[in-house]
Amino acid sequence: MKDLIHIRHQEGSTVSAEEKENLLLARFASVPSLVVALSGGADSAYLAWAAHRALGAQALCVTALSPSYSAHDRAVVEEFVNKLGVRHEFIETHEMDNPAYRANAADRCYFCKDELFSALDELAHARGFAAVAYGVNADDPLDFRPGHRAAREHQVLAPLLDAGLSKAEIRLLSHRAGLPTWDRPASACLASRLPYGTEVTLERLALVERGEAALRGLGFRQFRVRLHDRLARVEISPEEMPRALAPEMAVAIADRLKAAGFTYVALDLEGYRQGSLNETLSPAGPRTARTARGT
Repeated sequence: MKDLIHIRHQEGSTVSAEEKENLLLARFASVPSLVVALSGGADSAYLAWAAHRALGAQALCVTALSPSYSAHDRAVVEEFVNKLGVRHEFIETHEMDNPAYRANAADRCYFCKDELFSALDELAHARGFAAVAYGVNADDPLDFRPGHRAAREHQVLAPLLDAGLSKAEIRLLSHRAGLPTWDRPASACLASRLPYGTEVTLERLALVERGEAALRGLGFRQFRVRLHDRLARVEISPEEMPRALAPEMAVAIADRLKAAGFTYVALDLEGYRQGSLNETLSPAGPRTARTARGT
């Protein structure tokens, strides 16, 4: 039952976002039942909405809880599922038990997603669901994301990718559907804030979570707290950078992050960009803020 959704279009085709959505919903209707991995980001939330609209109670959205999943993200998911009335459950995953995950090599995401999809496969089999799906979009394959390899190995459906839906189109369609996640900033697990080679520990994840909660409390919306030993390298979106650079706010950021447990606080002048820690993997050296992608 894992080959039911194939909506890829030939390169260069001009299929509108609305047409892609209609095809997506029509194909979903041919799936008897589905487990949807719901992290709470714009992509997985739109996928959950589409599956719920097409399948109703035959679509089960599942969110995995682990130390790398923040309390803030959990609150976002709870608000989303309560508003939409989708069928939803939380489960626990145990990637922290895997030494290969904790070692935090460049393929860390593979071990995390392998644990997630193993848990979802087990749930789907036990409950009689036909397949598992996740929210990778048409832009994601351009990025360095080892987790996609785990999805292929587990034969997880990628409906948004197969529909050719880009991130921009997903945000547009989410807005039209009235989803509160339509403009949610990009999110990723807390482990993505640790440089490759720095062991993933409960203490480090908790430190990052406290630091990002502090920035959120100061009203910032798009940011990352990258952990470098006891130093917090703060990335703020270009739009919010002037506010962060104001002397009074700079003091407040430093005070809040030191209270969270950091010894030093630095503001990255390149600002927020996805995948800044992936820059060390490039043979050509660090990339610019415009070309870096990832978590």
